[in-house]
Amino acid sequence: MRHAIGVDFNGRAYRGWQTQQAGIKSVQETLEKALAHVANHPVTVIAAGRTDAGVHGAGMVAHFDSESVRSERNWLLGVNTRLPEDIALRWITPVSDDFHARFKAVARRYRYVIYNHPLRSSLLAGMVTWHYHALDVARMQEAARHLVGKHDFSSYRAIGCQARHPNRDVHFLTLAQKGPLIVLDIQADGFLHHMVRNITGVLMAIGQGKAEPDWAREVLEARDRTLGGVTAPPDGLYFVDALYPEQFILPRDPVGPAFLAGFTPSP
Repeated sequence: MRHAIGVDFNGRAYRGWQTQQAGIKSVQETLEKALAHVANHPVTVIAAGRTDAGVHGAGMVAHFDSESVRSERNWLLGVNTRLPEDIALRWITPVSDDFHARFKAVARRYRYVIYNHPLRSSLLAGMVTWHYHALDVARMQEAARHLVGKHDFSSYRAIGCQARHPNRDVHFLTLAQKGPLIVLDIQADGFLHHMVRNITGVLMAIGQGKAEPDWAREVLEARDRTLGGVTAPPDGLYFVDALYPEQFILPRDPVGPAFLAGFTPSP
């Protein structure tokens, strides 16, 4: 039987989602070991997306196959008991064999959280990106409008990105502020390596007054990563949702991370 799962994780201690060479901690490998213990056989987990070292998950969707019969309660309690405190299985549900967390996803969504204050926060360390220069959110939002829609995002992807093509369709890109927290919310049909962090880096430079809002469009049209500015740190980045065709009915938690509950409205 195939199972879809929802996973939250704090990525600070991991070198990203994907299993890597021996001795390097990954979210995938840690989760697979916990699931295998409950299933009583090896388990392979496939996720909707991959995250870099230090990036967090607040709504990652994944799937795995198992012949073992367990109740939802037994899966949840058993797996979470075996997981470290920085990874949590949020929900599990049986799905048809044609469900695939990665290939059936029609959209993915990220949030980037900036703590904009002259002094750093010890309580939010590693969970947000601290930027001590004042940021003008209105200028950042004006710039963000240039990036919505179907574009060639060559300037906004890592030089080593292995995607077959740089074209992506950004469904929405919004920014909202409450007190010192600024939240960038972006959804697209897919993302390139470092795409969200590179977009954030450009918007932060514009918000600080280092460039005009039109610079976001100029960078986009240049199709040259070397003109794309600084890559924002991984700390404030969260994978928050994956969307699927209507025939796949999955549980849905409020869009995370949890400490932003009710903070920004859905577009």
